Amino acid sequence: MARIQILIEKCTGCKECIPSCPFSLIKVEDKKAKILEGCTFCGACVDACPLEAILLEREEKKVDLSSYRGVWVFAEQRDGEIMPVTYELLGVGRQLANDLEESLSVILLGNNLKEKVKGLLSYNLEKVYLIESEHLKSYRTSLYTQAIVDLVREKCPEIILVGATSLGRDLSPRVATRLRTGLTADCTGLKIDKEKRNLIQTRPALGGNIMARIISPYHRPQIATVRPKVMKKALPDGKRNVEVVEIKPHFDQQDDLVKIIDLIKEEKEVVDLQEAEIIVSGGRGLRKAENFSLIRKLAHLLGGAVGASRAVVDAGWIPSYHQVGQTGKTVQSKLYIACGISGAIQHQVGMRTSEVIVAINKDPQAPIFNIASLGIVEDLHKFLPLLIEKLESEKEEGESGNVLS
Repeated sequence: MARIQILIEKCTGCKECIPSCPFSLIKVEDKKAKILEGCTFCGACVDACPLEAILLEREEKKVDLSSYRGVWVFAEQRDGEIMPVTYELLGVGRQLANDLEESLSVILLGNNLKEKVKGLLSYNLEKVYLIESEHLKSYRTSLYTQAIVDLVREKCPEIILVGATSLGRDLSPRVATRLRTGLTADCTGLKIDKEKRNLIQTRPALGGNIMARIISPYHRPQIATVRPKVMKKALPDGKRNVEVVEIKPHFDQQDDLVKIIDLIKEEKEVVDLQEAEIIVSGGRGLRKAENFSLIRKLAHLLGGAVGASRAVVDAGWIPSYHQVGQTGKTVQSKLYIACGISGAIQHQVGMRTSEVIVAINKDPQAPIFNIASLGIVEDLHKFLPLLIEKLESEKEEGESGNVLS
């Protein structure tokens, strides 16, 4: 519980606190501030008061950390298919569980997923929590949150790992808020402080210029979202004695506030950037959206995917799911071709782990050249048409050679 009060002897009725309240629950009567019913105890007025005339007291409920045990991995599924990031989380989750000498469990939500669960039984884990309902077939924030929170409160896991996908980034903060615990987003490293059993969560900060190490020493569970393609995938090692716990969630009518009428995909065939071995990305050097046709044509000839910098996504040249970088997707392709991308640190964070990086930019001082395996200082509008012509010519020669043979 919390309590807030105005210290009458200090308050002068200056009204500095009034605009700070997001719910307009402060007024001044007889030259003294008064807080109206409905205060959420956010503390904004406390910071705004220049005379320190507002006192906010919070009674912190102590958490029994010893009652929380085990590591959980949230298995994200879309259209009944388990997403690749799940197997990366299983790899790091197994290591964390071993360091804590605890079990590793998977939590999977959806409908009619019993066949998909069989694929998880050959991995090195102890338990699968299968939460099934027709309401969970497609992702809905409120229902997924409620189902997970109910199970967490019952089973008390020590650590929960979630993929930092668009779904994971929407779900995890809501779960953390309901459980009144901490959340570290977009982690690139995880390890255990064995003495205190704290999860040390490492993530890039300030545009990737520093790496922050974050812990949650007073609350459980410890929740972290993990960037795809930064952890090594776990591999199946044969049939194991994995316990499958089937759970039927109970939803109130109030929980089901959103109904999905239909799902429409913007593009029918889009190569997943995070799974692509070859990526061709375009930046502001393309000058206008129409010139992305060069990027698409080159990617098609190479059998790769189309990527983009944040600048062109913000400009509306290409949809956001093509974005590579700190606020986009992290990729680890065998070949990454950056066309007209200067290489700001935010973009580098998302692609610097690619095996071979080719940079095409007319500015020889562009930061992208500092991490490039091969740098081409040339105007992409001159270079790419020649490269595309050469590849098309070789493709035609190869096809005609096959016909003759």
